[in-house]
Amino acid sequence: MSWTEVLGFATGALCVWLVARQHVANWPIGIANNVFFIVLFARAGLYADAGLQIVFIALAAYGWWSWTHGGGPGTAEALPVRATTRTEWTWLAAAGAVGVLALTLLLGRVSDSTVPFWDALTTGLSLAATYGQCRKLVESWWLWIAADLVYIPLYAYKGLYLTSVLYAGFLVLCLIGLRNWRREATTASGARTAAVGAGA
Repeated sequence: MSWTEVLGFATGALCVWLVARQHVANWPIGIANNVFFIVLFARAGLYADAGLQIVFIALAAYGWWSWTHGGGPGTAEALPVRATTRTEWTWLAAAGAVGVLALTLLLGRVSDSTVPFWDALTTGLSLAATYGQCRKLVESWWLWIAADLVYIPLYAYKGLYLTSVLYAGFLVLCLIGLRNWRREATTASGARTAAVGAGA
């Protein structure tokens, strides 16, 4: 266990807790978490996960903007929580499958990774989940749950026991986040339906 892992644990737990409560501070905290994990994963030979953190930083910048601008320029309205559309699922599934396959082949050929497929799978799931989080898609929590179920034993296998415990905590927070976002999406949907009925 290292200070990098401890700091990654602390910032990661705080970040997910803030996301579940839709607090915009999750983005800068998350960026700090990504920096700690770049160092940690590179040392552990989890190269896809290390590189993933760089992508996470870029997505965090987009998510930060999206949450504070309602997903479009010139508006200060909060981005609403909503369900993922069929088209969005199709694109996420296609991009995820291609990305996992390509990354598995790449890691197997150009790195000394001992777990290329699992490293690539968690990378693909995490990217899709982060995009969904940026857009406040309820089902992004299911993608995080799937990723965490792989991350927990993967990190234990690589000797990152504190990080494995962290992801077990993430799993619990994801379930809470899923419940909270579902509740808000249902409430928002009901309010929209009532407004349409009143205007009819």
